[in-house]
Amino acid sequence: MKLFFELLLFFLAIFSEAGALAQTPVIVGSKKFTESVVLGEVARQMLIQNNVPAKHIAEFGGTSILWNALLAGNIDVYPEYTSTIEEELLKHKHKDLSDLQQNLAKMGIGATAKLGFNNTYALGMKKTRAAQLGISKISDLSRFRELKLGWSEEFLQRRDGWPGLKEKYGLYQTQVRGIDHDVAYRALQTEDIDLMDLYSTDAEIQYYDLLILQDNLNYFPRYDALYLYRLATAEREPKLREILNQFVGKITETEMINMNRRAKVDKVASEEVAATFLREKFFIDTNQKAAGRTERLLARTKEHLKLVLFSLFFAILVAVPLGIIAEKKTGLGRLILWVTGGIQTIPSLALLVILIKPLNIIGLTGIGDTPAFIALFLYSLLPIVRGAHTGFQQIPLALRETSEVIGLSFKARLFRIDLPLALPTILSGIKTAAVMNVGFATLGALVGAGGYGQPILTGIRLDDYSLILEGAVPSAILALAVQQLFDFSEKFLVSPGLRK
Repeated sequence: MKLFFELLLFFLAIFSEAGALAQTPVIVGSKKFTESVVLGEVARQMLIQNNVPAKHIAEFGGTSILWNALLAGNIDVYPEYTSTIEEELLKHKHKDLSDLQQNLAKMGIGATAKLGFNNTYALGMKKTRAAQLGISKISDLSRFRELKLGWSEEFLQRRDGWPGLKEKYGLYQTQVRGIDHDVAYRALQTEDIDLMDLYSTDAEIQYYDLLILQDNLNYFPRYDALYLYRLATAEREPKLREILNQFVGKITETEMINMNRRAKVDKVASEEVAATFLREKFFIDTNQKAAGRTERLLARTKEHLKLVLFSLFFAILVAVPLGIIAEKKTGLGRLILWVTGGIQTIPSLALLVILIKPLNIIGLTGIGDTPAFIALFLYSLLPIVRGAHTGFQQIPLALRETSEVIGLSFKARLFRIDLPLALPTILSGIKTAAVMNVGFATLGALVGAGGYGQPILTGIRLDDYSLILEGAVPSAILALAVQQLFDFSEKFLVSPGLRK
């Protein structure tokens, strides 16, 4: 077993981007909302324009995931906000930006000066609903306990979010739910919720004609945008600081809202939004255009197939022997089935996030292909183990006894009798694992592994159903194709007698 995992880790080190021998690019990360994606793309294009190789991993989780990835060296740069750093990450107020930068430097993290705009939290309602209830400021909410509140998951948990807000204003609403920030806008329009948290530079505020409630007790602080980066990366790429500092004081609130509007409302690709900003503000033509649908589909298919095929290959190598052992050794077999079954009960998103830290500890990157490979490998074990275990259990006892009586060796019995008889059931388990993997692999986009999950995530963020379908439909087609491929292969692999 140990040998199999050593082979797996060696294989992942070779095929993951972290193991590439080419010049290491600067990895730019961004959170799962439009503004962060646009700012990440702006930084990537400016780096490339200055001959610094760079890659952008977009929509890579929330604040804590990006921060931990930066500390671990999985990413090198990402856009952040001053009060988020103080309230959520360092949990400490600072005298000024210089004091904040000094504390970050002790952790190996650098911070640029402020980019020029404040994107603070705010609360928003439909104007018609607010007028109906006579609500114009946050303190008015205390009179309406029946209001349905839809908070983003981060706002729901953060110290500078709902916990502190309800204490400050004395809010006691009971209908409070966590909801994705982008989905919340639609829920507000359909009146499934009455109130949501906003980012003050969201383009949807104007698009949906929402009322921002007055923060009359001044609860929300300033959230000035800046870039965080690894000091070690700045040592490796001396131009990094200089490039990022070019944005200091150069992005106004109006410009940021306009970029958000183009990306979110007008459905312009983030690459083109960033390129337009750099051309108009810095007179730099990066010649960056979004890939066409066919080009995107081919790239995503390649990424998806790599995730599915490599994880399935190693799962077969491990799970088939485990299934045979489970059938031969009753006590050990119960343990094998219990462990593989237990792995299957772990939510896929939780497993992906859980894998990030231990992978960093053993020297493999905690983002990208590696955690996705391992998660898919683990999820493939149960159906294949079960298939092998059941297949060997169904071999008639008379055949086993006869093979022993005529003196066949263990190897001969295994490959000439047992495996051929158990093969239909083993293939059934492998087919189940393969089809499941095609679906599970879409979650790999959450940790930067790409695949069909990437357009699905982007489509959810941009409220663009064509992008969602761009990932969902090929994934469904691939799953059906995999199933048909296994059905077809059984005609050549399984004995005609057993097929009947």
